[in-house]
Amino acid sequence: MLRGISHLISPELLKILSEMGHGDEIVLADANFPTESFGRRAVRADGIAAPALLEAILPLFPLDQYDRSNFVLMEVVPGDPYKPVIWEEFKAVLGRYDPQAEVQHMERFAYYERTKKAYAVVATGEKAQYANIILKKGVVK
Repeated sequence: MLRGISHLISPELLKILSEMGHGDEIVLADANFPTESFGRRAVRADGIAAPALLEAILPLFPLDQYDRSNFVLMEVVPGDPYKPVIWEEFKAVLGRYDPQAEVQHMERFAYYERTKKAYAVVATGEKAQYANIILKKGVVK
C-alpha cells in the first residue's frame, strides 16, 4: 500500500499510468467492451465501477491541455433508446479535477479504431452501457 494512491489502482495499472507519456491514451472500458480484442495492453479491474476508477486516476493523471479530445465517450448507437445516465457521474468527476475539460463523443466503430491505438485498455466491472472513456494524458507540471 502507498499513501495517496487509491486502493482501486492495482500495481499493474499504476505502472502503466507512470509509463504513459504526453499524448498517450488509456481506455476505461465497461464490462461489455471487447477489451481483449482491442487492447494492446489489457488490464483487469474487475468489480470496480468506472466512476470510482476515474475518481482514483484523475488526481494522478493530467489530461492533455492541448487536445480538446482528451476525454471521449462512445456515442449511443443511432436508434438505441438507451440514455446513459452514468455520463452525468463521469462529468461530475471530471469537473472536480479538470473543470475546463470538455466531454467529447465518438461514433462506436471510430471509437474501436481509436482504442486499438491506445496505450492500454482497462476492463472495469462497470455494468452500465456506453460507460467507456478514452483519457489522453497531458504534461505533468
